[in-house]
This record gives sequence, C-alpha cells and structure tokens, in this order.
Amino acid sequence: MSKKYLVTGGAGYVGSVVAAHLLEAGHEVVVLDDLSTGHRVGVPEGAEFIEGRVQDAAKWLDRSFDAVLHFAAFSQVGESVVDPEKYWRNNVGGTMDLLAAMRVAGVRTLVFSSTAATYGEPVNTPITETDPTAPTSPYGASKLAVDHMISGECAAHGLAAVSLRYFNVAGAYGDCGERHDPESHLIPLVLQVAQGRRESISVFGDDYPTPDGTCIRDYIHVADLADAHLLALDAAVAGEHLICNLGNGNGFSVREVIETVRKVTGHPIPEVVAPRRGGDPAVLVASARTAIDRLGWQPKRADLAEIVADAWAFAQAGRAATR
Repeated sequence: MSKKYLVTGGAGYVGSVVAAHLLEAGHEVVVLDDLSTGHRVGVPEGAEFIEGRVQDAAKWLDRSFDAVLHFAAFSQVGESVVDPEKYWRNNVGGTMDLLAAMRVAGVRTLVFSSTAATYGEPVNTPITETDPTAPTSPYGASKLAVDHMISGECAAHGLAAVSLRYFNVAGAYGDCGERHDPESHLIPLVLQVAQGRRESISVFGDDYPTPDGTCIRDYIHVADLADAHLLALDAAVAGEHLICNLGNGNGFSVREVIETVRKVTGHPIPEVVAPRRGGDPAVLVASARTAIDRLGWQPKRADLAEIVADAWAFAQAGRAATR
C-alpha cells in the first residue's frame, strides 16, 4: 500500500538514496532540504521538493504523512570541534522542532539517521548497541543527544522510532552519490587521486596495532543502508525507540581501500604517510545483529570492490561535481 513520507535532508547523500528507494517501492515522497549541504540535483525524480529548514517543518507537516525519515544534520566532525554551537543549534534544536511538529500533526513514526560516532573510542569489537556511548566530538554528542530526545518522545508521547547508527557509508546508487564539499570520506578522496584531481592520498598513521598498521573501518553500501530504512518503517513500534547499528560486520584497512581503488580504476594511487589524527580509533567494526534480528535486514553488497566500483562510476560520470 502506498504511503506518504517526509524525508528531511533528502537532497543529501544518504537521504537522496533513501528517497529513491521509497519512490521505487511506490510511495509518495516529499523532500525537505535547505540545500546548505545538500544538492538540488540529488533529489530523485518523482519526489516533491520543498526548499526549507527542518526547524520550520511545521509549515508543511500534516496528518497526510505516514512517517518522517530524518537526515537533516551537519556531519563534519572537524567542523563540529571548532563550531560546536552550529551542531547543537541545527542537529539538536532542529530535531526538537521537528518532533514538536510531528506531535502537533499526529505523525507518529520516525526513522532517524544516527551514527557510530555516538560510541567514541570502542570498548569492544565488534561494537554492539549496548556498548558505552562516549562521543569524542560535538557532532557525535549532538547525535547521541537526539537519540536520548527520541527515547523521551517515545516514552512520553507514544512515538514509534528507529535510530540507525551508520558506520562508514560508501558507494553510489544511480544518480545519487557523494557530493560533499569539502570531501572528508576516504573512498571518494582516493577516487579523486585516480581522476587526477589530487596528487596523492594521505594515510594518517601507519603504526596502529592492525595487520598493515593503518586504521580499519566497516564499510556499508549506501543502497544496503537505504534498504534498512524501509525495513525500519515497518518495524517501528509505538512507544518504543529501537536502536540498530548498520555495518557489514567486517572491516577493511586504509591500505586495503587504496589497493582496491587501484584495482578497480587501473590508476596508480600515490600515498603520503601523515601523523595520526587525534581521536581515530584503530578499529571500528559494527555488530549488525540487532538490525538482522529486528528489521530482517541483511547487507547484499558487502564486497569492497563492488562498493568502490559504484562510487567510481558515479565519479566518472561527473555527477560528484554537480550542484
């Protein structure tokens, strides 16, 4: 049965892919995005687009909507350290306004784009949802604050909510891919070297306690991530806040990613070893058992070469530079 969904931040990377999946499933999609970091060209064909702030969602949200999928947030860790108030104001304050608008409109289902940054330095590997949360940046702290806010909304007002804590999202889906400016994610940065847009890729630390000395991260294809959001809509239960990690459950090192890009693109990728960055854990790998058990989710694109190939096709098409 067709439903109507509001996708906040739906002109961004993950939000646009989720919006595309919702449309393909036969649903009506309204994208709300202020284009401060999103891209109008990223909004999938068939979605209604509203240029506006999440803080003003009450202007458009009404009982005709079945649920909200919330991606509207700033997400640059480094920026959050030097400008934390920006993250509190938008990520936390904006979500508070959105929850109030949902309450007034009677929209009682929410899927929230959370993050592995809520955990900070991992205590265990792989990370489970019951592990301690100790974010090391205002970005991670803002997302954790929203998770707490949602839990309160569920308990007090019967909201049905699912928070999905992403690990490293990568790849592309059709016309939807990474268009970050500035770019901070490893795979698109390495692809920029393959395209000749950068001379080399910086490897921040090669002395970690890992097999090749570089950090290990859990990469998840953005299309698998989108699948989890559609499943979360069906799994949401009134009065419950379900939190699920999303990852493949195995990790790849920085050097493994670089070597995979070399194989996929056929280009040499010069490396420059740089000092470690503060707060970079050696290993970040997810346990997705809760998502598998509660959502019925299973990643289908766990091969790193497939993830890189999709991102490379997107980059080669010139879409990444289109605003």
